[in-house]
Amino acid sequence: MVFSSILFLLYFLPVFLLVYTLVPARAKNAVLLAFSTLFYAWGAPVFVFVLVASTIIDFYLVRSLHLASAPQKRKSWLLLSLGMNIGLLAYFKYANFFVDNVNAALTAAGINAIAWTSVALPIGISFYTFQTLTYSIDVYRREMEPLEKVSDYLVYILSFPQMIAGPIVRFQEVAAQLRERVTLPEDQLIGFVRFTLGLAKKVFIANVLGAEADRIFGLDASPDMATAWLGAIAYAGQIYFDFAGYSDMAIGLGRMMGFRFPENFNSPYVATNITDFWRRWHITLGRWMRDYLYIPLGGNRVSSKARLYFNLWVVFLLSGLWHGASWNFVIWGAFHGTFLILDRLFLAKWTERMGRFPAAVLTCFIVIIGWVFFRMETFSEATDYLSAMFGGAWTGLPATSAKFWWTLGVSLIASGAVLTAAGRKIEGLLYPKAFTDWRTALPYLVISLFTYAFACAVITGQGFNPFIYFRF
Repeated sequence: MVFSSILFLLYFLPVFLLVYTLVPARAKNAVLLAFSTLFYAWGAPVFVFVLVASTIIDFYLVRSLHLASAPQKRKSWLLLSLGMNIGLLAYFKYANFFVDNVNAALTAAGINAIAWTSVALPIGISFYTFQTLTYSIDVYRREMEPLEKVSDYLVYILSFPQMIAGPIVRFQEVAAQLRERVTLPEDQLIGFVRFTLGLAKKVFIANVLGAEADRIFGLDASPDMATAWLGAIAYAGQIYFDFAGYSDMAIGLGRMMGFRFPENFNSPYVATNITDFWRRWHITLGRWMRDYLYIPLGGNRVSSKARLYFNLWVVFLLSGLWHGASWNFVIWGAFHGTFLILDRLFLAKWTERMGRFPAAVLTCFIVIIGWVFFRMETFSEATDYLSAMFGGAWTGLPATSAKFWWTLGVSLIASGAVLTAAGRKIEGLLYPKAFTDWRTALPYLVISLFTYAFACAVITGQGFNPFIYFRF
């Protein structure tokens, strides 16, 4: 089940909000847990048992870690917790990839391939695994006290707003809210406004751009240069408005329940270099990688520049692999890691001298090239497509619908709006932080209800409604 489905919008969410609002405060976690389990089981009825069982086991492993006093025992309990969670991620997400590569090597050497039954991928495993790791590590570091009730831990991991596709919510960010939270009518309206804004991004922009991107990337023949660039730009818009829209919906849902989830995007396509891009794109993943991988590797406090660059390289190789079990994801991670190193060497200073707008255009150019590797299944497909982008014949702009051109124009304006004072003012209006009285709140409610209803109508009438990050 995804947020932009009719099942969720017209049935699941209204029933959940009604029940959640009516029950007393002491029962809200139980209601959230019950609906979250149903939400996950709807799309993965078998894996929900694996998820619940592993979460319960992890709760008691971390409790044992907390109660242990000897450093060696604490480390042993930590390793058990990390080993179980990383082991499940490795098996379900990377076993097929490993076996496929081993079999390719064996076949090349003239040896029979290993017989193997493909492993299905549990929905959202990359996201909730990182949350379990933050719980174990934060308790081990004595930065946080563990939760007292296993049901609260299940709520933290299974909570349906963010379990499928983030944002990656660290334990310390919501620990107090898991135990007790207050939901005010203002919070519910602000959350609903945020949810409908994300829904609009997904349905009205991402889906339109995605349909054209799929058409172009799926052409039987190699596209001409203009068509290839149009497909890449459309995909860049699709993945941003798709994922940022989903994050908006998750943050909005959390706010309606009393949670304050961290922001996940901050106008990434106005970034002036790749380092700046990663401060703005999938922010919660970047912070996770920084605090739980980059800094433990030594971070910036290393003895040589070579070790610093090595740390950056490792982090982004793993970041690429986190996104998917494919060499193209690894290449995409290495691609971004290379430009992060180049930023440290000279590129950031160079783009700073260029001025903000030219630097943003150059950064988008680099990012779009990277998205080709992210989009394509194999390395050869990616290089063939890039060859069309840079070496294909120019036959003029391709014929496509007026709806697509209007949507592309709106997406470009929306992506770069914060570069202007007017754009920043509009952004402030779209993301209200509080309402002074009911007169200021009423227009938001009316517009949000209309947007919600119109999005439902559009979803009902169109067959194309994918979600890119759903498979991660």
